[in-house]
Amino acid sequence: MAQTNEGLREALLAAAEEQLTASPDHDVATRAVCEAVGVTQPVLYRLFGDKRGLLDALAEVGLHRYAKRKAALERTDDPVADLRAGWDDHLAFAAENPAVYRLMFSPRPWADTAAREGVSRLLAAALTRCAAAGALRGDVEDAAALILSANTGLALNRIAQPGVYGRDTVSDTLRDAVLAAVVTAPAPARTDDPVTEAAHRLDAQLRIGPPTALASEETALLRVWLDRLARTGARPGDAPGAE
Repeated sequence: MAQTNEGLREALLAAAEEQLTASPDHDVATRAVCEAVGVTQPVLYRLFGDKRGLLDALAEVGLHRYAKRKAALERTDDPVADLRAGWDDHLAFAAENPAVYRLMFSPRPWADTAAREGVSRLLAAALTRCAAAGALRGDVEDAAALILSANTGLALNRIAQPGVYGRDTVSDTLRDAVLAAVVTAPAPARTDDPVTEAAHRLDAQLRIGPPTALASEETALLRVWLDRLARTGARPGDAPGAE
């Protein structure tokens, strides 16, 4: 029975995506979705709860599709170059999946935010690589919020008005401006605040691979200290006993 339910679930999601793609008002009708699959509406409600649950599940399909695509991208030794490629690929995904993309990122009342949060986590992982290489200016979460806001905003505008926003020069200019604000070349020169810089880099390394020499609670405590150093900074003379 579980397999039957899973098959019905996939069929209903496929029918909902097809209808969403063809709909001029970017909406679906549960009755039409059920008719396309040959089931009654109670079946859809049993599997998804309601129409909102159906749309949330379809947005989750988009996230899995997006994550699979990102996993297939080539990872080089230059995390900044990979980040730039990720921006372009994000736009390509939106262009190839406009209906699902709108569902993932356009505001919907009471919508589940799992898809957006999942994309944000993938971006944060890419930025953590930049931080570990000493190429990130500031905080991973802040950088992710800035990049995702710009990337999704442009993607949604390109879907809505491809003639205005679809030019490569628009994307390249916006991408370069945003990335210039959050990343620099790997392994930058030492800054005026080397302790803060070192705290950011070590914290990023710990996110990528926790050290086996420390217990999990010791690693967690170390990250608390690193976060405090990264946020407050350190100046010469701050150390106890310094003159």
